[in-house]
Amino acid sequence: MAVTPGNLNVAEKTQNMSVNECFQSHSTVLQGQPFGGVPTVLFLNIVLWVLIVLVYSFLRKAAWDYGRLALLIHNDSLTSLIYGEQSEKTSPSDVSLEMEHKDKGFYSWFFNTITMKNEDLINKCGDDARIYIMFQYHLIIFVLILCIPSLGIILPINYTGTVLDRNSHFGRTTIVNVSTESKVLWLHGLFSFFYFLTNLIFMAHHCLGFVPKESSKVTRTLMITYVPKDIQDPEIIIKHFHEAYPRCVVTKVHFCYDVRTLIDLDDQRRHAMRGRLYYAAKAKKYGKVMIKTHPCSRLCFCKCWTCFKEVDAEQYYSELEEQLTDEFNAEFNRVRLKRLDLIFVTFQDARMTKRILEDYKYIQCGVSPHQSSVTTIIKSYRWRVTLAPHPKDIIWKHLSIRRFRWWARFIAINTFLFFLFFFLTTPAIIINTIDMYNVTRPLEKLQSPIVTQFFPSLMLWAFTVILPLIVYHSTFLEAHWTRSSQNLIIMHKCYIFLVFMVVILPSMGLTSLDVFFRWLFDMYYLDQASIRFQCVFLPDNGAFFVNYVITAALLGTGMELLRLGSLFLYSTRLFFSRSEPERVHIRKDQTIDFQYGREYAWMLNIFTVVVAYSITCPIIVPFGLLYLCMKHITDRYNMYYSFAPTKLNEQIHMAAVNQAMFAPLLGLFWMLFFSILRLGYLHSITIFSLTTLIISMVIAFLGTFLGKIQRAPDYEPEEEMETVFDMEPSSTSSTPTSLTFLGPFLDLTGHMTKTSGSSLHFKS
Repeated sequence: MAVTPGNLNVAEKTQNMSVNECFQSHSTVLQGQPFGGVPTVLFLNIVLWVLIVLVYSFLRKAAWDYGRLALLIHNDSLTSLIYGEQSEKTSPSDVSLEMEHKDKGFYSWFFNTITMKNEDLINKCGDDARIYIMFQYHLIIFVLILCIPSLGIILPINYTGTVLDRNSHFGRTTIVNVSTESKVLWLHGLFSFFYFLTNLIFMAHHCLGFVPKESSKVTRTLMITYVPKDIQDPEIIIKHFHEAYPRCVVTKVHFCYDVRTLIDLDDQRRHAMRGRLYYAAKAKKYGKVMIKTHPCSRLCFCKCWTCFKEVDAEQYYSELEEQLTDEFNAEFNRVRLKRLDLIFVTFQDARMTKRILEDYKYIQCGVSPHQSSVTTIIKSYRWRVTLAPHPKDIIWKHLSIRRFRWWARFIAINTFLFFLFFFLTTPAIIINTIDMYNVTRPLEKLQSPIVTQFFPSLMLWAFTVILPLIVYHSTFLEAHWTRSSQNLIIMHKCYIFLVFMVVILPSMGLTSLDVFFRWLFDMYYLDQASIRFQCVFLPDNGAFFVNYVITAALLGTGMELLRLGSLFLYSTRLFFSRSEPERVHIRKDQTIDFQYGREYAWMLNIFTVVVAYSITCPIIVPFGLLYLCMKHITDRYNMYYSFAPTKLNEQIHMAAVNQAMFAPLLGLFWMLFFSILRLGYLHSITIFSLTTLIISMVIAFLGTFLGKIQRAPDYEPEEEMETVFDMEPSSTSSTPTSLTFLGPFLDLTGHMTKTSGSSLHFKS
């Protein structure tokens, strides 16, 4: 299809109109800048990153070992607390101690992170860390391959175009500089499809390494809900399975109880016990120790007030321990009245669980499972049967929240979030509101390129961190039963929100979902559809996203190291602590699990930006590679030094693969839009772009569907699940009457038997 001069004039007018539509005259976010502001933004980010690393190198040891808390977990035993000795080591702790000995210099942490072996990281952080870093390796190699055609072929083609002036240095690197009559536009369409196929191959190769060492799918334990609460005898459950499934042998039945309060009391009791033992040992060595028990005692040095007077430390913790033990015992007796409609049933082998799962697979469709003589008592036709998650994956406190309450809370929270972000979706709408009140007018009067070029990308990065935090923290209020489902929801919600907020809406010159839906369905906005789509291909729009990726690669990863919010909370808790044992407890409590869902979402958001603009603005690809490398180094450090290991199932890692496959699809969308707007609907390149997009979507759908129906390898797990489900008992008895319970589900139907020492164990 030939392009006439008249059509070129129309396209030029449309482009000028789109500039006015996309970039408001007083907007500090999407305002055109010479050279795109890339050199200035890159220089400022390098300077800020160096400053952040210097500050963090000082704070990580000076600020109460803030940056190496994960290495200190193994030192929290009573022997190391009292005598400064190391507790009995396991293999991961041996590795931690070796790394701790290397961690002596000012910058040793940085070089240790780069030279750290993958085996050391996996031994300490678990199999999920292995899958996560392998996923990053695949993304890094994929983007490295993208650099070759993007910089070696597409960039020279764009730069040798004749559409834009020679003074438009950055604009000449984009697809806008290529004439619509040029045949080289075929290369852009071909490489878009090539990027998708390459990404598909890399993701398929990554999925081959999903099978963990300890299978989380093949287990001998089932989790059964909607069991009548009045069932207290495990023999009834065993009898049902023996009659309904004659070849299935039940080895253990665990009843679950509401132990939220009991777990909190036990944690406080153990904390008081550690304090008593610490000061008892110190009193034998140095004499009686006096402490101030008021949380604000560090703010007041006056001893005349009663609340700030010093007390005997050993006596204080002894009385506190006795009080908490009494509360613990009282709550322990009340727990037997708080049984949940949830049980865990362990069978002799995994084939038995598979048979029962198949029987209950279609129960919601009206298909009745096998029955027994006690079916009417236990109401097995109402049960919901699933594979039991790994014990470390379960959030035990949340099991007491029933499904109706859970769904009501889930719907209410997410409805509120939807209406909140329906009108407040992108940083652009916030900045435009700021501009309405002339808040940024003093910055404009400065007319400094440092301010006018660096400020927009800084604001975009800041709001892409702050706004998703609302989505992130809302997931914790939903009270998911497992960490895997919690991370999976975090990942999906944050990724969808970030892609709309960062990529789709700003690319089209839109500010919120409200404007987006008006643009889709309102006749006035439909008349301006072509103008809005022109925003994707403006040179300044590409420069804006390049600056954003640079800011995320340097300033963003630096702030992930610093973690100012966590540092503020940690220092505040330590400031109001009353004793050394309490500070040890705070250090241990501050080491939270590594949030794979959040990190996947933010990383894949940048990856989507890079791949989506790799054809229209190829200069973004090397900065995307820089981001992935910096993100990989930062995550290696945080997983090893700052966060506790996390045990999840493979669903979240599979979701990351699906989201990574969406990135080149968005690039194909942009190429199709460009062809329609600049070449027309019937142009051969447009038809080719549409065909490749449809083929790619079908391939992606089939890949996702086949990934869901593939079965895990059929083998027995090495670890006995019935022993895994028992919580480790306390190593030291706090009082002669202490009760050590076997697990969060508390087999209270059993009998008490005296064991070694003075602690009592419940056995079924």
